[in-house]
Formats: sequence, structure tokens, C-alpha cells
Amino acid sequence: MIDTYIHPTAVIDNGAIIGNGCHIWHFVHIMEGAVLGNSCNIGQNVMIAGSAIIGNNVKIQNNVSVYDGVICEDDVFLGPSCVFTNVRNPRSEFPRKGKYESTIVHRGATIGANATIVCGVEIGKYAFIGAGAVVTDSVPDYAIVMGVPARCKGWMCKCGHRLEFNKYDVAICSESGHRYCKFKDNVYVL
Repeated sequence: MIDTYIHPTAVIDNGAIIGNGCHIWHFVHIMEGAVLGNSCNIGQNVMIAGSAIIGNNVKIQNNVSVYDGVICEDDVFLGPSCVFTNVRNPRSEFPRKGKYESTIVHRGATIGANATIVCGVEIGKYAFIGAGAVVTDSVPDYAIVMGVPARCKGWMCKCGHRLEFNKYDVAICSESGHRYCKFKDNVYVL
């Protein structure tokens, strides 16, 4: 069993579930009901809300709030100060706690520093969200999205290399040798 490290300034509420081998750093707050898988690294000043689910080997960099309704599958990377929302039309005068929308970040996806993810979307497997992007729509598997609003600017392999497709819409990862096929604005592993 791998030991979990929790910095003395971190606050872990009773009822939070923390997997083996996690590293939880300065001023983190993990709320009652939150679930963290094994081998997660949670940077300083992170808040994980009570209904958030974090998979195995997830890396959350400094200053990220993972709100109710957010699900991060295994091997997700959340860059510094990226932002999630859980209500599309918040108003102080009209609380909408019962109307949170879920956001799913699928396995292996990366969200860059200062990116904003509007609730109700899915981030595809191994997708790459560029720094500062504002994601308002779901993102397909392996897509590279950038800008405000975020738009697809290319495709990335599981290893993190940009894919260059030939005239037959096939690309080969320069690191792993895996082959990918592009069909109707989606990419699949062959």
C-alpha cells in the first residue's frame, strides 16, 4: 500500500473518500462526500466539492475549484487556475443549488492553465484544452481546442503529440506508433 500525504494545512471533511498514494498540499479543502481515486496529486489552494468525483492518477494544479457535478476520470490533468462552473445562469437573488449541471472530463484529458469550462459539457478522452480557452460546447476525443470561445484547432494523440493526418485521414503517433483515423470530425484509434 502506498502512503497518502496530507499537508497539515489541508482540511479534509469527515465523509470525504481519499484513495491510496494521494498527495494533498497546502490549503486544500476536500468536502464531505467528495471522492478521490488512488495516486492523485492535489496542488495548493484547491477546493473539491462534496459531489465531485476524481478518478485515479488525476493531477490538479494550484488554485482550482472542482464544484459539485464535476467528474474527472482517470489520468486527467487540470492546469493552474482553470475554472469549472455548475450553473449556466447564476443569480445571487435566485439560488439554483438544485439545478447544477454536470461536467464530465474523460480519461486522459488535459485542461490548460486559466481555461474556463462552462457546465453541462463533456471533454473527450485525451482532448487538450489550451491555456485560457473558454469551453462552451462538448469537445470530441483527441481534439485540441483553443480560443474564446474554444474551437477545434487540430488533434492530439494519447501521448500528447499533435497528429498530422495524411490524404487518407490516417495519422501515426511519433512516440507510440499508434494509428489514428479521422472520420466526420472525430478521431478514433485504429
